[in-house]
Amino acid sequence: MTHRPFAAALWMAGSITSFIAMAIAGRSVAGTHDTFEIMTWRSLIGFFLVLLAAVATGQSSRISARRLPEHLVRNIFHFSGQNLWFWALTMIPLAQVFALEFTSPVWVILLSPLVLGERITRARAAAAALGFLGVLIVARPDPAQISPGILAAAGCAIGFAVSVLMTRAMTRKGESVVSILFWLTLMQFVMGLGMALIDGHMALPTVATLPWLVLIGFAGGRPPALPLNHALVKNISIHGFNWGAYRTLDPAALRDSLAALSDLYAQGRLRPVAGTVLPLDRAVEGYDLLRRRQAVGKVILTMTGASDQP
Repeated sequence: MTHRPFAAALWMAGSITSFIAMAIAGRSVAGTHDTFEIMTWRSLIGFFLVLLAAVATGQSSRISARRLPEHLVRNIFHFSGQNLWFWALTMIPLAQVFALEFTSPVWVILLSPLVLGERITRARAAAAALGFLGVLIVARPDPAQISPGILAAAGCAIGFAVSVLMTRAMTRKGESVVSILFWLTLMQFVMGLGMALIDGHMALPTVATLPWLVLIGFAGGRPPALPLNHALVKNISIHGFNWGAYRTLDPAALRDSLAALSDLYAQGRLRPVAGTVLPLDRAVEGYDLLRRRQAVGKVILTMTGASDQP
């Protein structure tokens, strides 16, 4: 696996920027389009973007219809959560929307036994309680002033949590990201169109709203979240190292670091986990281990005939 923390940070910054842009755009078009219409146009634009990206990157063959029932259930929850989110944007301040939406990780922990079969340990329960306490501190909800907008923002967190859990369950079974995005945009376009036409009226994009709808289509989705509660409950330290930048800006430091690592390995103080060692003519088997997510540690190919596998 390639680790590129600096690139990951840039992607995260871009996703957060896109998420904020979508919130602003959603408020800007709310006077002309209802939430179902917003979801319809957003999904239609997103569908063509996903197709274009899949073809351009050669991943169109990874779009599969093997798990349509799971895609349907996942998208019902995501569609519901996204509509509640767009509606909440027009009802309560943005700070409250984001604070309540960020209870989604708490729901992920609480619902993981049902969806993923994972056990809620005491540490996880404590992390969920602390996360919920943090939301209460930021949102400062007043029971006497509970409004439909607050309930919608809280409800969207549950919808997003279930969709996240189902995404994780599907990727564990080998479903590709491009396939998930393909069915997300296609199914939610159909759902949005159907709901938008219930009242017999469908507002077409106008000169004023079309740029905002295109922005929503480009920025659609939720920003990826790093589950920091895992680092907390498992006592993990997270360190970033931009190998590519050091190679360009300070190659001497990179050479010294690699030499130090080699010395530690030679002294037996550094012991990387080599889960599988295969000869070069069995490289396909090593790739298959990675593809089926059965590799533990490194999969190493040697130029000799030696192998630790039967």
